[in-house]
Amino acid sequence: MASAHSWQPASPVSGTPGRRDVAARPGRGVGFGVRMRTMRAPGSRAMASLREATLRKLRLFSGMRGKPVVAGKFWDVVAITAADEKQELAYKQQLSEKLKRKELPLGVQYHVFTDPAGTKIGNGGSTLFSLQCLESLYGDKWNSFTVLLIHSGGYSQRLPNASALGKIFTALPLGEPIYQMLELKLAMYMDFPSHMKPGVLVTCADDIELYSVGDSEYIAFDQPGFTALAHPSSLAVGTTHGVFVLDSAGSSQHGDLEYRQCHRFLHKPSIEKMHHFNAVHRRGSFGQQDLPRGDTASLPLHSEYVYTDSLFYMDHKSAKKLLDFYESVGPLHCEIDAYGDFLQALGPGATAEYTRNTSHVTKEESQLLDMRQKIFLLLKGTPLNVVVLNNSRFYHIGTTEEYLLHFTSDSTLRSELGLQSSAFSVFPNVPECPHETPCVIHSILDSGCYVAPGSVVEYSRLGPEVSIGEKCIISGSVIVKAVLPPYSFMCSLSLQINGHLEYSTMVFGMQDNLKSSIKTISDLKTLEFYGVCFQSCLDIWNLKATEELFSGSKTHLSLWTARIFPVCSTLSESVAASLGMLSAIQSHSPFSLSNFKLLSIQEMLLYKDVRNMLAYREQIFLEISSNKKKSDSEKS
Repeated sequence: MASAHSWQPASPVSGTPGRRDVAARPGRGVGFGVRMRTMRAPGSRAMASLREATLRKLRLFSGMRGKPVVAGKFWDVVAITAADEKQELAYKQQLSEKLKRKELPLGVQYHVFTDPAGTKIGNGGSTLFSLQCLESLYGDKWNSFTVLLIHSGGYSQRLPNASALGKIFTALPLGEPIYQMLELKLAMYMDFPSHMKPGVLVTCADDIELYSVGDSEYIAFDQPGFTALAHPSSLAVGTTHGVFVLDSAGSSQHGDLEYRQCHRFLHKPSIEKMHHFNAVHRRGSFGQQDLPRGDTASLPLHSEYVYTDSLFYMDHKSAKKLLDFYESVGPLHCEIDAYGDFLQALGPGATAEYTRNTSHVTKEESQLLDMRQKIFLLLKGTPLNVVVLNNSRFYHIGTTEEYLLHFTSDSTLRSELGLQSSAFSVFPNVPECPHETPCVIHSILDSGCYVAPGSVVEYSRLGPEVSIGEKCIISGSVIVKAVLPPYSFMCSLSLQINGHLEYSTMVFGMQDNLKSSIKTISDLKTLEFYGVCFQSCLDIWNLKATEELFSGSKTHLSLWTARIFPVCSTLSESVAASLGMLSAIQSHSPFSLSNFKLLSIQEMLLYKDVRNMLAYREQIFLEISSNKKKSDSEKS
């Protein structure tokens, strides 16, 4: 395996028919071998350059929306993974609408690849299956493609307003029309395809990577094997991410951009393990200010830090090797992690020890250990190249807490992306608060309503007698009259049941754990709804505690599968009914649900009517557009 010194810029790719040439790389020194520029600018300059680089990408992408892409300047294929056929249909409908409204670049092949039915196969299994889909669609042609593969197959139980339409379609308070996570991903990766050899870039739907490099520099994905981005992070963050043990032959200086080799990759290691494998670095001559932090805590002078993962690239040869392996082993019967199971096999220091470690596995299937061993033997000796981005940030927006923090608080992400308090909305009164604001996205709010700082309202209509407490999330709802207590979550869905259009609204406390499950009805007292014993809630709602109260598995009973949400014929009635059940819990007064047809969140997702939800959003879009035109004409 080559040392870090040997990773030099690759020679330009020979002109493959139907394929771009990787541009010649300007401004590269020879000799030392690690690509960098001068010492990164201290704090404020680093933050300014990060914001400037981010806004540049957003401007470039904005100019590409609805226009054909230039060959070689953008992705050949953008693929999104889905968990099942219902999710696939929802994703395809949304992609179709985006293309129709010219919100995405044209001339790109957009695909949704759905996991095979049966065993949950994880993002690693989804990666393997997606490679098979590419070969099935394109034959040998895909060996000349640059492919962006976005994993979005989960049901987002920690951010349920993204459950129905998918995490990759989460709305952001940015752009006009509103950007969703898909557009932001495409914008932030704008510079990648033109400096990439054919291969696959793998990323997740609920994270954001921001970075800045020198004016004459760019990130190149042009080496054999795998290449991953690395971000400086605190050791605490390292325990929940992948951590790179870099080749010791690297530089003692630090620029914004370094190209290094990885000796071995640690997946969610303990702090003790990070030290043991020499993954920990100390700030000394790294500059005078804190490292960029993203999700991390501030890293003061002389503190310890590690380099953590985000996205990774594999060249076509490596992708083909994985595809051949997948086709040889047949259908998967276990969950494979693209990071833990692929990257841990890479680099000269990799050992098979991790294949027996199941501490981070949600469900240990009998085939898992054997499959890990086979993947390790398959990939052993494959290089793991690391692009160290010292002026970068990694943000995760996969939970309600993270969502509220980054959209409403005085977050660095708000500054770096230019997030707005009111994005493409009619919202006359924005409460002023120095550290926290409400965030309103693609919504119409009456001038008489109130939304407290720290709350997010998206795709909703709020009447004049509505008051929303702090730290709430309101999604897809029509609220005529209500006082919603702080730390409340509300999300309405359109449903198609037996050919009829109906509606249901999920509501719960922000601290409620939807994933926490019990095995028997006798354990019901351990579940809580709005901080109240769930058994007590059922008594207030006049519901009996039986197994029939829950959908799905009868050995995993949870708030996610509890049939407690009323089905109504209109959206506003649905919201009113769910507000009634919530008000009853707060006042400890009876509110009978026994006369309603009731669904669990799990069932609501099965019955969701994506077309109607998108039509509802389009109606709001047209009203906001009309309001803006009227307002502009009055000003002129």
